[in-house]
Amino acid sequence: MKKLLMGNEAIAYGAMEAGVQVVTGYPGTPSSEVLMTLAQMAKEKGIYAEWSVNEKVALEVAAGAAYSGARAMVTMKQVGLNVASDPLMTLAYIGVKGGLVLVVADDPGPHSSQNEQDTRFFARFAKLPVLDPSDPREAKEMVKAAFELSEQLGLPVILRPTTRTCHGCQEVEVTEEISRSIIPIGFEKNPKWVIVPNLAAKQHIWLNQQQEVMRKIFEDSSFNTIIPGSGSLGIITGGVSYRYVREALEALGLELPVCKIGTPHPMPTNKVLEFIEPLDQVLVIEEQEPVLEDQIIKLILQQNKFPHVRGKHDRLVPREGELNVNKVVAILSQVLEISTAQTKEAGSLQLPIRPPVLCAGCPHRASFYAFKQAADKEAIFTGDIGCYTLGNMAPLDAVDTCLCMGAGISLGAGLQRAEKQREVIAFIGDSTFFHSGITGLINAVHNNSNITVVVLDNRTTAMTGHQSHPGLNRTATGDSTIALNIVELAKACGVRYIKEVDPYDYVAAVEVAREALKFEGVSVVVMKRECIALIKGNRKSMVIDEEKCIGCGFCVEELGCPAISRRGETPVIEETCNGCNLCGQICPAEAIVERGVVR
Repeated sequence: MKKLLMGNEAIAYGAMEAGVQVVTGYPGTPSSEVLMTLAQMAKEKGIYAEWSVNEKVALEVAAGAAYSGARAMVTMKQVGLNVASDPLMTLAYIGVKGGLVLVVADDPGPHSSQNEQDTRFFARFAKLPVLDPSDPREAKEMVKAAFELSEQLGLPVILRPTTRTCHGCQEVEVTEEISRSIIPIGFEKNPKWVIVPNLAAKQHIWLNQQQEVMRKIFEDSSFNTIIPGSGSLGIITGGVSYRYVREALEALGLELPVCKIGTPHPMPTNKVLEFIEPLDQVLVIEEQEPVLEDQIIKLILQQNKFPHVRGKHDRLVPREGELNVNKVVAILSQVLEISTAQTKEAGSLQLPIRPPVLCAGCPHRASFYAFKQAADKEAIFTGDIGCYTLGNMAPLDAVDTCLCMGAGISLGAGLQRAEKQREVIAFIGDSTFFHSGITGLINAVHNNSNITVVVLDNRTTAMTGHQSHPGLNRTATGDSTIALNIVELAKACGVRYIKEVDPYDYVAAVEVAREALKFEGVSVVVMKRECIALIKGNRKSMVIDEEKCIGCGFCVEELGCPAISRRGETPVIEETCNGCNLCGQICPAEAIVERGVVR
């Protein structure tokens, strides 16, 4: 049966067909839909699925299942692999019993990430095999192959889809047939599971030996193919770049030979040598870092071959951002010294800039605004990863730093040591607080920091698709569970001043903010109001009473709400208003009133 599937959905179906038994992960675009899809089918298919508190924990849970012989998968985005790298690097030495697949989605662009790191490099660093799918259909097949490869090698295997593969759609063949691992389930006590230095030294030798085993397996992999063509220039590519290359060649009417590498580490050297043998020039087209290119240059030097390698090192192919068909057309035209209308279009194409903005009625806007009113003008606002990073946008200007998950609290503590006379406010989301904020809070309390921590509790993991987290009473599969209380957790961490307030209650929110800022030591304020996107059914909205309005534009200029704009000199509230009434509470003329139920 064929289904039109998003790449992430195809990966989920591939895991299901491969007989995955345990799936863990932490939400992060562009990876989130993999686990979301599996969670929906989990009970029917007998799969255990969980949103873990962070990527490190997710990998450790999945590894535990794989120790027993179960097939397990863990999902995350590229920066999540940084969090999971501690167990991963040692897990490569220990190995696994059942198949363990890490789906790590890279985000060239980046579209929704704080960097563009290339997971293929991480795979080389960890000495683990990595598969690089070019489309949803191949991604599904690669997942199934990854489980078999993991059990064959006794190692975790990384699948590295990128944003366009994750979110692109394709017709994919699916089946209800499930292939089970031939490895019996059951944890067997063995000293190999306890990584002491002496064992690590021995296992490192084994891991290095496995590199050649991987390479031999990949030489015969159907994911690595040579497409014949004519001419002395050949293209080596992989991942979604392969699709761009094929479309670009078709657009230019060219039939150059192409070598598609779906297993960038270890690269199948014999396949590459076979391809380059008759060529004078090799053009390597890949997104992000020169992972294939570096290996090809090294291979050519070792084999005393001398085709001219073009790519990122001569700045022909960019190392930053995404590729696309037009960019590849331009690259090929430059190499072949041809000029086409499409080449000119590629250089001149400019997409309109559409800056992101907090939703109309977002409780984070109210939280930021309350603290902006309560704090000194010289106050420093540290931020974190989530929707609320958009607090850095004018006119709020309430996020001065953003580094990585959970760093806002620790950065704030460090800034306060250097800027003792300035107020420091650290904003962090509820899911991020559980992910990696608690350790920073404990550190700040233990070391007598003087900062205010604001937990923006919107009752969900909003930015990545409203997944559950430990502060909610439901799991990834919808089962009831214990909801952890952020206020009680903060108290247990030693915080002496902690209050919870509704950010929609402007007067109360400002009062609590002022109290917290005056407190000597670590203070915590929980701004609790559900994400506006979670509210179902009819909502009230606001309207401007034109008889009272003085046209000052205070509501427009202060909040940056997308539901409020000017028509000439007069402010207008659009029907996209969600009725939070923050604008009404700050209007100097009291001219903003409830419109009534609009939907």
